[in-house]
Amino acid sequence: MDDRVNIICLKWGTAYPPFYVNRLYSGVKRHLTRPFRFVCFTNEPEGLAEGVEVRPIPPRPEALDPRRKWPTVYTKLALFKDGCGGLAGPTLFLDIDQIVCGDMDRFFDYRPGEFCIIHNWIEWRKRIFRRRPAIGNSSCFRFEAGRMNRVWERFASDLQLAYNKRKFATEQAFMTHAVGLGQPVNWWPDGWVVSFKRACHRTFPMNLICPPKRPEGASILCFHGDPSPIEAIEGFRFHHGIKVPIHQTTLPAPWVGDLWENG
Repeated sequence: MDDRVNIICLKWGTAYPPFYVNRLYSGVKRHLTRPFRFVCFTNEPEGLAEGVEVRPIPPRPEALDPRRKWPTVYTKLALFKDGCGGLAGPTLFLDIDQIVCGDMDRFFDYRPGEFCIIHNWIEWRKRIFRRRPAIGNSSCFRFEAGRMNRVWERFASDLQLAYNKRKFATEQAFMTHAVGLGQPVNWWPDGWVVSFKRACHRTFPMNLICPPKRPEGASILCFHGDPSPIEAIEGFRFHHGIKVPIHQTTLPAPWVGDLWENG
């Protein structure tokens, strides 16, 4: 019986070159002590490191409007389908633009057999007036492959609801909803997955004179939205050639590159 845990990711398009997957794989190897499989779902396997198992992108739901793109972030919901990639057992999904920088065993020791996900971050200004909504951030979540097909079925059978932006602004909002219909949704403890944008970026005007803060004790440094890891390393002033608002800019953070390459 295969007692390995699964680490999985998705790669499509040209926005993220193969080295994003390879560095994620290297980080997992450095910080996970138990046996594991590292599986990348992609239709473009060129350049991936030896040791990265390649599986094809899960097929689009039959009822999905052909005008809708696939793969997209909604493809994450197809990973819950029984038999997807031949996976079974504890499975941790990671977006490929994250940096593994600390203990990864705790993501499998914590609430084994249950669904766990990041409690999505919101800006500090929004927290003044309301609590964080009960919505996960799908950059990092764990589930039991082979036991959560109902999440896929819920998605595939009611695509109109899943894509209803008034009801569910993002795929991760729908994922949280679909999982929660049958079992508890557990949040990772604070500090395990740290948002570069929310925890490292300095508040204006300090961002103009101080580089981003290096997190302590985190296992994963998460880059959701902008900036990307490369933009954080170089300093975030322009995005696709367009100058970003001054309060969003950052000074160069070379420590990000050190974590990315060496953990």
